[in-house]
Amino acid sequence: MPTPRRAPTEAPVVSDELLAPVGPDVELCYQTFGDPDGEPLLLVMGLGGPMTWWDDELCLMLAAEGFYVIRYDNRDTGRSSRIRARVTRGQLVRAFGGRKVKAPYTMTDLAGDAVALLDHLGLGSAHVAGISMGGMIAQTVAIEHPRRVRSLTSVMSTTGRRTVGWQDPRLIPALIAPRKPGRESYVETSVAFWDVIGSPVYPADRDRLAQRAGETFDRGYSASGVMRQMLAILKQPDRTPRLRSLRIPALVVHGMADKMVHVSGGRSTAAAIPGAELVLIDGMGHDLPPALFATFVEAIARTADRAPQSQA
Repeated sequence: MPTPRRAPTEAPVVSDELLAPVGPDVELCYQTFGDPDGEPLLLVMGLGGPMTWWDDELCLMLAAEGFYVIRYDNRDTGRSSRIRARVTRGQLVRAFGGRKVKAPYTMTDLAGDAVALLDHLGLGSAHVAGISMGGMIAQTVAIEHPRRVRSLTSVMSTTGRRTVGWQDPRLIPALIAPRKPGRESYVETSVAFWDVIGSPVYPADRDRLAQRAGETFDRGYSASGVMRQMLAILKQPDRTPRLRSLRIPALVVHGMADKMVHVSGGRSTAAAIPGAELVLIDGMGHDLPPALFATFVEAIARTADRAPQSQA
């Protein structure tokens, strides 16, 4: 039998931002939306993205569906802990070329952070949804901690296999180029980059992009942290064989116009997970346009409703 979700009768409660110790040297900043007795839904963001890139409106819509929504900053992002390890651009180039480079941490470590956050909240399991690098983390949680995941949603992500989910080569220089210091430069560079990788059919408002970039910088942007996360992405294994072992409801969403992670990454993810639903969206790039929030909420809820009650 599917797990029943109860829509709240009142406006969803939003918590303050809180800190959770998840390891000897790592604290994660997190925030919740909705009733703690609702179906837990852990949201995992991508490269360099703080939890606030999961838009407040989207989180409130998910909470209104009966989910207890948890969003958090990955390590090296926002108000979570910074890792003390230096990664150079030369190391990134060597890793991109498939050469041996030691990474400060791995996808397994990032997945362990997510599971430790569930432990901190007293949650035995949760529905897990991840975007881009967050999708890689969510897949890793499902593979390495299968009892902790009720359903999996992987958005604009990939399996780790080098021959799928590639980036448009024209993006590489911008990804590894040094940024000028300061808030103004970060905002200007960020808006320009999102103009390139965003959804052509659902163009973002530039003022909204600038406001989000300013908030991202103010919450604690770390250029070195982005490089450490990038190296973890480049060093990730091909999860395809282990994804085939999953026996949970799974949803894969990908934009047909994604320049950051080619749609082949989404197709390969869905093909690897038995029974996964694949949703391809024309005109969607590497972002979450507000015009598609209702589509995402309905799809995540539909996937969660396939989870057996015994997993709750």
